[in-house]
Formats: sequence, structure tokens, C-alpha cells
Amino acid sequence: MIDIDDIDRSLIRALVRDAGQSASALGRRFGLSQPATWRRIKRLEEAGIIRGRRLRLNAEALGFGVTVFLGVKLATKGRVSLEDFERAVAAIPEVQTVEHVLGLYDYRLRVVARDLPDFERVLRRRIMTLPGAGEVEANVLLSEERLSGPL
Repeated sequence: MIDIDDIDRSLIRALVRDAGQSASALGRRFGLSQPATWRRIKRLEEAGIIRGRRLRLNAEALGFGVTVFLGVKLATKGRVSLEDFERAVAAIPEVQTVEHVLGLYDYRLRVVARDLPDFERVLRRRIMTLPGAGEVEANVLLSEERLSGPL
């Protein structure tokens, strides 16, 4: 763990809002030179605080109007390896995230589909046929607000 100061926190917050900002623009904003800003960002990356930069796509604009969170309980714990389930579910293109969780369900999936009939097809033909898939609970996303996090 490295020590981070207020400038590091400000850089992190700025990059969370827009990871595409240049070190030069960030430096001007926070009173640093471009090389000093770049070194700080590089140090945060090397320490594992910044784990990469992601492109966020608008699924709806790409024709995927439905997002569903699925809770999946494995039917045969111990008889199907978690790795086999994770590998199989990660190969489904409509599944955006796979989270192994503690609680009522074993996994939480974020699934996109063109519409509800398309989601039903993905659920029946792809997800429910996975090794070990048991009970599922679906929650359709109505709206989403992006929060900046604890920093």
C-alpha cells in the first residue's frame, strides 16, 4: 500500500469521471506539469490502485434495451466446479459481469438483451443449460445512476 495525498485523490476522482483525460490536461487542472502528472498516474497504476481504464458503452444505443441482474444458485454444489461454471457463463456474450457472492445466491450476473423475449431466449437456451445452474432470480434494471465512489 502506498501513501496517497490530496492531489492523488483528486487525480483518481478526475479519472473516474473521465479516464480519457490527458496527463497534460489533468496537470493544468491541478497545478502540475505533464511529466509530474504522468509519474503520479504511473505510480498509482503500478501500486494497483488504478487497475486500468475502461470504455463504457451505451448498451441501449447498441440495441440492447434490457439489462437484467440474475441471482444464480448452483444446483449441485461440490459436483460442478466453480471454475467450470464461471468459464461457461463468461463465454455467453450477453453476460457482462460474473460475480461470485455470499448470500442467498452463489453468483450475480449482469445480462443484456435486445428485449424481454431475447432475454428469455438467453436465459432458457444459454444460462439455464450451464453446468450446475439451479435456481435463478431475475431483476430487470429500470434506471442506473453512476456514483463516483468513496474518493
